[in-house]
Amino acid sequence: MNKRLVIALGGNALGKSPQEQLELVKNTASTIADLVEEGYDVVIGHGNGPQVGMVNLAFEYSANNGSGTPLMPFPECGAMTQGYIGYHLQQAIGRELARRNSHRSVVSVVTQVVVDQKDEAFQKPTKPVGMFYFKEDAERMAQQTGYTFIEDSGRGYRRVVPSPIPRKIVELPAIEQLVGQHNVVITVGGGGIPVVEHGPGDYEGVPAVIDKDRASALLALELKADMLIILTAVDRVSINYHKPNQWDLSQMTLAQASEYIRQGHFAPGSMLPKVESCITFVKNTTGGRALITSLEKARDALQGRTGTLIVK
Repeated sequence: MNKRLVIALGGNALGKSPQEQLELVKNTASTIADLVEEGYDVVIGHGNGPQVGMVNLAFEYSANNGSGTPLMPFPECGAMTQGYIGYHLQQAIGRELARRNSHRSVVSVVTQVVVDQKDEAFQKPTKPVGMFYFKEDAERMAQQTGYTFIEDSGRGYRRVVPSPIPRKIVELPAIEQLVGQHNVVITVGGGGIPVVEHGPGDYEGVPAVIDKDRASALLALELKADMLIILTAVDRVSINYHKPNQWDLSQMTLAQASEYIRQGHFAPGSMLPKVESCITFVKNTTGGRALITSLEKARDALQGRTGTLIVK
C-alpha cells in the first residue's frame, strides 16, 4: 500500500487573480508530481481566503450597482472557489504528470464540512478573507456593510468572518474510494464549505470559512494518512520570528510545540493554526508525523534536509 500524504497548500501557492494563479500552480504541480513519482498517494487541501472574498465582493458590488445580479450567499461563493481553484490544480498537475508519463488521474471533490452551529467562532469572526484595505477604507466599508475588519500582519486591513472548528467531512467515503484507486485528490478546498447538519443527509451552508490547515488535519486523521504536510511561505518554523534571536526549528515534539504556543511564539491567523493542526494530527495517530515547510522545499523536507518535523 502506498504511503498517504495529505498536503495543505498555503495561499502563496495560489494567486490573487485567475491569471496569476494559472502561473503559480505550475510550481505547485511540479512539487506534487515529484511526490507522486516517489510512490506517494497525494491528497491536497487548499485555502481560499483571498478568492472567496474576491468572488463575494464582486457579486455584492454588482448587485448593489444596478446590474440586476443577485447577491450570492457566502457558502455558494466558497463552492465557486473550490471549483475554479480545483480546476486550475487539475489542469496543472494533470499536465505535469502526463509529461512524466504518469497515468494517474487528478480529481477535485466539492466538499462540505460539518461545523457546530453553536461554535463560539460565530460570535467572534477571526478569519481574513478578500483583499487588503487602507484603514480609512476599511472603516468606511464596515459602516456601510456591517462587516468586521482587522489589521492583518502589518499588510493592511481585511474583512474577517467566523472560522468554526471542522467536525465531519461529508464526502469522506467518496474521497476514500478515490484515494484508494491512487488518484490525486483535491478536496476540503478553502477548508470545505461549512455546513450545519439538521439530520441524515440534511445540510445547510453557513457564512464562514474553515481554516484549511484544521480541515486538512481532520482529513489526514480520517484517511489514516502517514503524514500531514503544511506548505507555507517559509522553509522552517521559527521562534522569535523576525527578531535578532530568531531560531529556525528542524523538529518539535508535541510538548515543545505546546510550550512555544504558550510563550506566544506563533502568530494567530498565521503560524499558530498550522502548528495547532499538526499537534492535533500527531497526537491522535500512532505513527503519524507532521511537517511544515515551503512549497519549493517539500521534496527536500521529506528527505530530512529542511522543514520542521512535528513528532510525539
